[in-house]
Amino acid sequence: MSSIILSALWGVLMMFSGIFLKKKSLAKYIALLGMFALLTVNFLEYYNIWFIHANIGEMLKFSAFGQIFNAIVFSCTLLFFLLNGEEFETIGNDVYEYYALIFFVLCGVGLAVSFNTLLMLFLGIEIITIPLYILAGSDKRNLKSNEASIKYFLMGVFSTGIMLMGIAFLYGTTGTFYIEGMNVGLNALQPMMVIGIVLIMVALAFKVSAAPFHFWVPDVYDGAPTAVTSFMATIVKVASFVAFLHLFDNAFGKMHAQWQVLITLLTAATLFIGNITAVFQQSVKRMLAYSSVAHAGFMMLALFGLNTFAREGLILYSAAYSLATIGSFAVLAKVKDYSLEGFNGLAKKAPLLALTNTVFLLSLTGIPLTAGFLAKYYMLVGAVKSGHHFWLVIFAVLMAAVSAYYYFRVIQAMYFKDGDAQVKTVSKVFRISLCITAVLIILIGIFPQLLLKGLYY
Repeated sequence: MSSIILSALWGVLMMFSGIFLKKKSLAKYIALLGMFALLTVNFLEYYNIWFIHANIGEMLKFSAFGQIFNAIVFSCTLLFFLLNGEEFETIGNDVYEYYALIFFVLCGVGLAVSFNTLLMLFLGIEIITIPLYILAGSDKRNLKSNEASIKYFLMGVFSTGIMLMGIAFLYGTTGTFYIEGMNVGLNALQPMMVIGIVLIMVALAFKVSAAPFHFWVPDVYDGAPTAVTSFMATIVKVASFVAFLHLFDNAFGKMHAQWQVLITLLTAATLFIGNITAVFQQSVKRMLAYSSVAHAGFMMLALFGLNTFAREGLILYSAAYSLATIGSFAVLAKVKDYSLEGFNGLAKKAPLLALTNTVFLLSLTGIPLTAGFLAKYYMLVGAVKSGHHFWLVIFAVLMAAVSAYYYFRVIQAMYFKDGDAQVKTVSKVFRISLCITAVLIILIGIFPQLLLKGLYY
């Protein structure tokens, strides 16, 4: 609870700081201080040391799973600030407001992870999404950024309407917004309830960019500033997935067999479209956009399995995917040409950028000794233990093999092709942060219990 309130208050503080402080570089340090405060508060709440006690009528419920996920989100956002602070200063003049919007998103993440009613789910998803409409169009001088903002706004409003309709159907059937009081699956299924579940599933599929509701992703991710795309593709996506899992596990878990078939089809379509389309991309930024769709397919295996391995896998996947993608986009932002040719010879021009980017891409592929390997392993084991649709597991492995092709194309360009990659100036803080990100990926890949043992505290 304290982290939710603190993130909102820090967002307000960032807004007012922009009025009195005119130096852009100070914004990053105030934001970093806020992230350290959020991490400290979340750590204390994990050990049941609460600063704020409020009567919230059980609309929110806090668990070890949620606290561990918040720790992952706050840590990844801290690294995101360290890696992209200079990029934020180049987007426009409203740097303090950009950071404020991100803190508001983190407030929504806290709600989406801990909701116990459909109303809190709706508020959490909307608080996450609305600031991103602005951030996607923050580069006002760029028409592609303006286009990305409009497309994201239209798709977001459309999916919000679908979600509200689904909530209305469920409320009309069960008479409650509390997910534990719906008793879905205990009685005979009614048509209104089925419609409500399907509508909410479709709305959340829009939010997590699952096929065939992913069509907004390439243009929005490509048009938004690279730093904003990095945040949208990681923190926002994994938070939406945790909300997705929490809802279907606690509210609709008793009728898992009924909607598992639909999840199976969505997962297979997402894996296929994301990976196959990424193969044909010549822009590394668009390739990463389509690969984020493919990773959404892997994360949907947690919904397919809905067991202990799947939940643990989602925690590992959230950390592995977020760290690797934030790192990859940070390297991309330092390369002036986003095409594959722009990476030719990067290993000679900037060896550290090439080495760390290789670690990130290997983790996204799922190579052993990286966090991405264990994350995919846990997801696949969770799907196998569900005991149904084993073909989906085989299909996911084949699609992971396809992903190796387009990730290794970038590695090949960096190390085995001649070229003169144009790189922006790289600060010492950026280099250190990039190395820390790469080390964390390897560390989690070797010692996954660093994250998982806290789930059962």
